[in-house]
Amino acid sequence: MHLKKMMIVAAMGAMGTALAAAPAQAKQGDVLVRVRGIMVAPTEKSGSILPGFPGEKVSVNNGIAPEVDVTYMATDHIGFELIAATTKHSASGRSGTTGGIGKLASTWVLPPTLTMQYHPIVEGHVRPYIGAGVNYTLFYNEDASSGLEDAVGKTKVHMSDSFGWAGQVGVDIDLNDKIFLNLDVKYIDIDTKVRLTTAAAGTQNVKVSLDPFVFGVGVGMRF
Repeated sequence: MHLKKMMIVAAMGAMGTALAAAPAQAKQGDVLVRVRGIMVAPTEKSGSILPGFPGEKVSVNNGIAPEVDVTYMATDHIGFELIAATTKHSASGRSGTTGGIGKLASTWVLPPTLTMQYHPIVEGHVRPYIGAGVNYTLFYNEDASSGLEDAVGKTKVHMSDSFGWAGQVGVDIDLNDKIFLNLDVKYIDIDTKVRLTTAAAGTQNVKVSLDPFVFGVGVGMRF
């Protein structure tokens, strides 16, 4: 009898260990909340600054910021993710007159992005996913640099908002049954037209395709 009790206790202990080691599962109806640090790295293609500076183009720097996203699992395999983050970027001249000025303007960028994700692995400590969706990017608090205003006088900067597509790949890695590590990469289609209204050089326009990669790392929790 004593041996049977010991066997039962041992079996219960083994079951408890197995349950404790069971992977987290993102199931239908779950909400996944992630907090990431992101780097937004534009792969920009710039047109010329027209009409005053033909052949002169601009470059855009990287931006780093915190980001929060929420994923709703519509099924065990399909989720919808919405991200919210804002980063600041500067545009600089590459050559010629504007290259000599350097930094031309800065702006804050808010690119809310909605993606539909496919999660092929429901049960597992490592759960990759792939997604595609749409993005609407708002540019705000655009400012001319002091260097540009020293060269051409008071300048007003306007950048048009953008609507485009987005793609992503990522992976969730369990830290425990509720919390997981997240690695995520997105590509976002962002195009804008920059208008510089200056005192000395009149109105100048340049088209820029930012098209950034967004690299993210962070932690998430399943509710």
